[in-house]
Amino acid sequence: MPTETAHEDSRLSLWLRVRKYAVPAPMIETATARRQAGDWAGACAAAGLDVDLSPRSVARTHGRELAARVRADLRRLAPDLLRWHMPRVGPDGVLRPGLTIPLARYDTADGPPVHLVARTPPAWADGGQRISLALWDGTWAGPGARHPHRHPHRRFRLDLHRHLWDAERSAELRTRSGADGLGCAADRWAEEAALVLRDEGRTAGAVAVRLGARRRLVLHVGGDSPPPPPVLPLLPDAATWALPDRELLRAGLIGPGALHPLVAAALVPGYEAGTRPPPPDPVEQLRLVDCRGARHRIALVDGVLAPLDHGPAELHRESLLTALGGTPLPCLRAIDTAHRRPDCLPEVRGRLDHGDTAAAVALVEALLGPGASLRDGELATALRSASTRRTAHALYRANLPPPGRALPTRPGLRSGASSAGPST
Repeated sequence: MPTETAHEDSRLSLWLRVRKYAVPAPMIETATARRQAGDWAGACAAAGLDVDLSPRSVARTHGRELAARVRADLRRLAPDLLRWHMPRVGPDGVLRPGLTIPLARYDTADGPPVHLVARTPPAWADGGQRISLALWDGTWAGPGARHPHRHPHRRFRLDLHRHLWDAERSAELRTRSGADGLGCAADRWAEEAALVLRDEGRTAGAVAVRLGARRRLVLHVGGDSPPPPPVLPLLPDAATWALPDRELLRAGLIGPGALHPLVAAALVPGYEAGTRPPPPDPVEQLRLVDCRGARHRIALVDGVLAPLDHGPAELHRESLLTALGGTPLPCLRAIDTAHRRPDCLPEVRGRLDHGDTAAAVALVEALLGPGASLRDGELATALRSASTRRTAHALYRANLPPPGRALPTRPGLRSGASSAGPST
């Protein structure tokens, strides 16, 4: 297989994984219903966003006019669409940690502009894959105040790409998603670079295009090509690369019904969303095991996975023999395997990696029963690890250090002060 084809297949497989685990259909349906009902806070909660602002506090700090603009943007926000378009890293497609991403900028009459931003926690606190929504005016306080990169990032910015989170602008996805077969959106670069320049108050100039860790391209837009300045404005990643939905559709790996409804309406004209079929049961309720020349059944009994074809006395004898080093019955071995390393373990891990703890627990309960005591093994380890990561995230939100570590100290650093510039 050619290298480029293999790379594209791997990238598309990654996006399929992200679509399945990071932005599952129940999240989209709940967030959409709450957004359409006017409950922007409920939509954010459904999509895993922590809201670290309130229009009332914004009005007190920045005035009613700015607060009204922020409130209008919150009502237009499709948080599940934002989650889908957030920058991610391999191999599992989790959120890129430690980012501050501008969504909108509000100019003020007597001070610096105020930004509506989405933030991802540092890597040590990424359990749950939460995103926080806040305002940034050059200072910071409140939950996650010790974020490593508080300044809005110039490479990862969505303020010039509102169609990736704004429900009223999502129709622009059709013209701005880009696709040339190699994952780039080169057909859009000139127009997108012009937007970057206009944002800086210019109509012509040079813009840098990042094509990888060590590759850059300088794009001249409008008029002659004067010598580029020492520091070029950067074309955001959202404009550099083709958006995944169009590529997944073109490759036949996804149908319109699996897209976010706003995306489907933009990319597939005339498509009308129908009722989604109910998801299949995560595990079969009754399983068959070859046990000593017969087909035996194991199933959930009183909330616990149990063998149905062995009486209490036989099970008691077998437990004694096993304790003395004997080989357990095949039925008991099947139950033990389900506890320690079930077939659904990759599915559970995928959901835990992307913060969907409720779905992961539902899978485990459907397999072992809600009353089961989990035995040591890979499944228990995965669940304990996820719990530890969620605890670390709670510490981060409380501005506390990770377990076993002290808060870093730097002279002159205050909890609400800005200390880190954008990284490239």
